[in-house]
Amino acid sequence: MSLKRLLKIALPLFIMTLQLGVFAQVRTITGKVADKDGNGIPGATVTIKGTQRGVSTSADGTFAISISDNSAVLVISSIGFARQEVPVGELGEITVSLANDNSALGEVVVVGYGTQRKKDLTGAVTLVTAKDFQKGNITTPEQMIAGKVAGVQITGNGGAPGAGSTIRIRSGASLNATNDPLIVVDGVPLDNSGISGAANGLALINPNDIESFNVLKDASATAIFGSRASNGVIIITTKKGKRGAPTFNFSTQLSVAKIADKIDLLSPTQIRAIVQERGNDDQVANLGNANTDWQDEIYRQALTTDNNFSASGSIMGMPYRASLGYLNQQGVLTGGTLKRNSASINLSPRFFNDHLKVDLNVRGAVSRNDFANEGAIGGAINFDPTQPVRSGKAEFGGYYEWLDNDDNLINLATRNPVGLLNTRIDKSIVERSLGNIQFDYKFHFLPDLRANLNLGYDVSQGEGTVFVPAYAAQSFFREGVNNNYLQSNTNKLMDFYLNYVKNIKSIDSRIDLMAGYSYQDFKTKNFAYPDRNAAREIIPNSEPLFPFDIPQYTLISFFGRANYAFKGKYLVTATLRRDGSSRFSPDNRWGMFPSVAFAWRASDEEFLKNSDVVSDLKFRVGYGVTGQQDIGSRYPYLPIYTLSTDDARYQLGDTYYNMYRPNAYDPNIKWEETSTFNVGVDFGFLSNRISGSVEYFKKESTDLLSEIFIPAGSNFSNKLTTNVGSLDVEGVEFTLNTTPVSSNDFSWDIGFNATYQQNEITNLSLFKNDDAEGNRIGGIAGGTGNTVQINSVGYNRAAFYLYQQVYDANGRPVEGAYVDQNGDGSINQNDLVRSQGIDPTWLLGLSSNLNWKKWSAGFVMRANIDNYMYNNVFSGTGAYRNILNPGGFLSNGSSNVLETNFYNNQYLSDYYLENASFLRMDNINLGYNFGKVFNSKVGLRLNANVQNVFVVTKYQGIDPEINGGIDNNFYPRPRVFTVGANLDF
Repeated sequence: MSLKRLLKIALPLFIMTLQLGVFAQVRTITGKVADKDGNGIPGATVTIKGTQRGVSTSADGTFAISISDNSAVLVISSIGFARQEVPVGELGEITVSLANDNSALGEVVVVGYGTQRKKDLTGAVTLVTAKDFQKGNITTPEQMIAGKVAGVQITGNGGAPGAGSTIRIRSGASLNATNDPLIVVDGVPLDNSGISGAANGLALINPNDIESFNVLKDASATAIFGSRASNGVIIITTKKGKRGAPTFNFSTQLSVAKIADKIDLLSPTQIRAIVQERGNDDQVANLGNANTDWQDEIYRQALTTDNNFSASGSIMGMPYRASLGYLNQQGVLTGGTLKRNSASINLSPRFFNDHLKVDLNVRGAVSRNDFANEGAIGGAINFDPTQPVRSGKAEFGGYYEWLDNDDNLINLATRNPVGLLNTRIDKSIVERSLGNIQFDYKFHFLPDLRANLNLGYDVSQGEGTVFVPAYAAQSFFREGVNNNYLQSNTNKLMDFYLNYVKNIKSIDSRIDLMAGYSYQDFKTKNFAYPDRNAAREIIPNSEPLFPFDIPQYTLISFFGRANYAFKGKYLVTATLRRDGSSRFSPDNRWGMFPSVAFAWRASDEEFLKNSDVVSDLKFRVGYGVTGQQDIGSRYPYLPIYTLSTDDARYQLGDTYYNMYRPNAYDPNIKWEETSTFNVGVDFGFLSNRISGSVEYFKKESTDLLSEIFIPAGSNFSNKLTTNVGSLDVEGVEFTLNTTPVSSNDFSWDIGFNATYQQNEITNLSLFKNDDAEGNRIGGIAGGTGNTVQINSVGYNRAAFYLYQQVYDANGRPVEGAYVDQNGDGSINQNDLVRSQGIDPTWLLGLSSNLNWKKWSAGFVMRANIDNYMYNNVFSGTGAYRNILNPGGFLSNGSSNVLETNFYNNQYLSDYYLENASFLRMDNINLGYNFGKVFNSKVGLRLNANVQNVFVVTKYQGIDPEINGGIDNNFYPRPRVFTVGANLDF
């Protein structure tokens, strides 16, 4: 759905809202809803008992509501607090103090096909709401919970606009399939395959529209999602309307971003000294007279504006919320920009005395992207700093480039970084609409039984163009580029379930039974285009054989869950899901995914029930099996024949024919499976001023996809990807939330989480083979086909696989000298050593929020411990041969060459493997709440924020936090300064 079509729906709703009259009234009651310490509670609901009329409190907890009868009773409620009723009588102003709900604060948690009170949970589920979100320049949803949840690692994919993040829950569960969690937005599971023209599909969802995240971590919580839940589940709930008078909110932010650090390179003076000392006459003659800092030339200070407007309330008792958003984010790499227009509508009508509840959610976004050429990052590292940006000549757009003695462009030379940016135009337009309508009917004749129907969709289209003029050096030998692409995605969903909840007072029990059916279909249409030069001439042998491809797959599921509570303190949960996926053959299409969990609320026992110290204590244990059907190909079990390209045709007589060649395949391929055992303790002390949890988990993943060698002639290749791998992940999580200080004017909240985790590969072959090396992965820049990581049995995944460096008496590495591990007198692949991996052993998060009168301040810090990084910038550029390139040009290099004195690159030396443990201050924020201004009609809050404040690490590269563990050509994360204002009226 395009943004224009969405606006046609949104704008009439705004007009209706603005025209809404004020209800007839006798008088207005004003007041404030506060916690026990006197702090205002924003968003609390104040309704007139027995009616649908109500309002929500403003940011400082104040409210105003009209009544026509002194006998009216106000009902005040808010998540985390006990509900309270207040008779109005003759009162004109009311102050209400809500007590904490010590039953795990009474929070309602979305668990998949329903909700549960947090106190009744038996699985590992973490709820993160708006008050705990990361603050500042947040452009993609997952950034809001970075560092907030134990066991969840969120690693930014770089500093590019809308780049998004890589999310890992409990380290993931796969080797070659995806490790991304399933993400569900308002009941619609999303496809992780991505959208052409968008760096990150989640960037098309406006974070300002999000109400909460529910993170499901163990199998007891995730098994209800079956074959897609091995890597955990994140359920995103968006903001909904509330009954009451119309309220409006406008927020605006202005951010300035700049590079936090630069790569330490050789200076022009150092380059001249090296060339004059080590170079030949031709190389000395190639030195220029300029002093160019190429990193300064390609980076800039970048501005971002983020504006959001929303209206919510109710019309004739129907709650609604509508929003509009506009984001304009510049990248610090010159030329990169993301512009996003978004809109959303939520309608929540109720019928038949609330027996039928309908929730309609529609949101859409249009994203316009200008992608900067990130090849300029590597170019700025390598290009000779003694050369100028401009050559003073017209050729190559006027940019200085390396030429040979005949004034021809040197093909292998590094291209001018500024030219790489300015002579490439890479644009895209991506449209996405996501929505659902959910009908929840409570039967009149049996109110304990509910029927729920959820119809959802997720459609997107991405199209773009890439243009490089014929004169540009970067595509000179092919006479430029003028290409386009187009892709569309369609995701359709139908869920239906019945839910029966019954309190059986005779045996002091509560049962909650649910059973349902799900259908979801995913279809992608990829259009194929020939490769063209700048003049739109087709590059030979590039014409596609087919105009488009439509990969598609379908999931059909039956699922059920049973919850039983005895005396409210002995809890049992059992789930079962049967999934069928068209990705697999009929013989392997269906799978069963069960789970069971038990919990004991010890704090409700007589010996603790009246304790002044222990306010919450619950023990949990659970076990379950989940699956992974997102294995890449949508038809992995079918024999596929590929039509050859024009340069691989077969001659018969005088005619050349394209031939079909078979691909290797496994007809018995199936989903990966993960068994998870989880033990947890939830605790709360001193009226939950101290609360938290401790979790132990162990995951055993089997039938993992892995590439193995197979006998010649048994298939159509000597290698086959099939289900043979096994991986164990084990860990402990600790969460602590505390309020050390709480008074009328001052409060201080602290949140801390820690995760310890280890993983080990236990199998990679059909038959046991102790001599098997494993599967090499982790390709690097430099040389041909070099890799630095390996998956091997008995080691952590992606273990680094390098030679052990030999050092001299002064501690300097000796070039080409490595430890002979097997003592055979030669250095070869048998001397490579498996060592540390890319996954941190420890994940830590610390957050703090201070409130003093109208001031607020806070910070979020994160730490990774024992994660390792291969410094490919050092290994690729830290050698004199790289500077004195025999190809007829000079290059810059890492200053690390002065420490090693390497002449040739030593790509496989463990000298370049570094401990990348770090402590990062993610953000610091400061805010001031002015309260009501402009004749008490508008609530005003101002805030300031700094992101990526500092990093403490021994890692020598530009950033110790890079997904995959290989540092090369990384788009740096900027330091961002933000000021903002928020108005409620």
